[in-house]
Amino acid sequence: MRALVTGGGGFLGGALARRLRERGDDVRVFGRGQYPELEALGIDAARGDLADAEAVAAACEDRDTVFHVGAKVGLWGAYEDYFATNVTGTRNVLRACSRHGVRKLIFTGSPSVVFDGSDVEGVNESAPYPKNFDSHYSRTKALSEEMVLAANHEKLATVSLRPHLVWGPGDRHLLPRVVSRARAGRLFRIGTDNKRVDTIFIDDAVEAHVQAALHLSPSSEIAGKAYFLSAGDPRPIWEIVARMLAAAGLPPPRRAVPKRLAFAAAEACEGVWRALRLNSEPPLTRFLVLQLTTAHWFDISAAHRELDWAPRVSIEAGMERLAQWLRATGTGPR
Repeated sequence: MRALVTGGGGFLGGALARRLRERGDDVRVFGRGQYPELEALGIDAARGDLADAEAVAAACEDRDTVFHVGAKVGLWGAYEDYFATNVTGTRNVLRACSRHGVRKLIFTGSPSVVFDGSDVEGVNESAPYPKNFDSHYSRTKALSEEMVLAANHEKLATVSLRPHLVWGPGDRHLLPRVVSRARAGRLFRIGTDNKRVDTIFIDDAVEAHVQAALHLSPSSEIAGKAYFLSAGDPRPIWEIVARMLAAAGLPPPRRAVPKRLAFAAAEACEGVWRALRLNSEPPLTRFLVLQLTTAHWFDISAAHRELDWAPRVSIEAGMERLAQWLRATGTGPR
């Protein structure tokens, strides 16, 4: 395929671009940075911002398949910034696809679009968007996913994939956040619950995107639909945290903070950050407290059945590969 990967400089986008190149596909990435390590593999790199319609349109020229992975992620920030990247950016991608006759659009969504602050256990894709979202990220990802699925038609086939907590070698978001807090002595368990959550190893998330592209067409079963993706093996969240820390040569968190106190502290932090108009992320947010104290795992049978995909890397095997990568890069046990 002649593929464009937006967000190609990110964790998932970069891994996907490399996988496509391994397959022999003609690959272009689009992002705000420079990516010499990708260009060295024969991957074309187009530079620009998703909010820039003309830059997006230029990147989509002569492509037949677009993987729209790029997004603004995180737990904090102005709604306008999330909207510009996630909603306006997605609208620009859709218009560019139409302008250049792109046939397939694979959108990287998020399971957080069905999260309402309470436990989410074993739900499938019939779960609705909540009436109220508890983060700008979730709200804008829901808005963008709605646009993508509504845009499915005979000239442009679309699908949305919702991987949950992607991790593995090369992770620059989840793992570094956990490790840096642990090394600084600022990682605490919250509450007494240890709810189960889904995760997915990077290779499995990448392969699901490839399978979606291979199966997608205007007449296909998957066109215009969304799919949850995970390892299909929900584990207690503090087990996952402990395993990641062990891969980095660190002990699990020993201290705990009552959930009520953590929530009050998060509200206070958010208030200070708003009052001072700070751009950095607060040390604690209400969304993070909820994510650490609620269950969120999903029924992935539709992805098994309709994408002809199944996760292949177990949590144990993935953690060993993660530990090896950390040792090889000098960021593991000290």
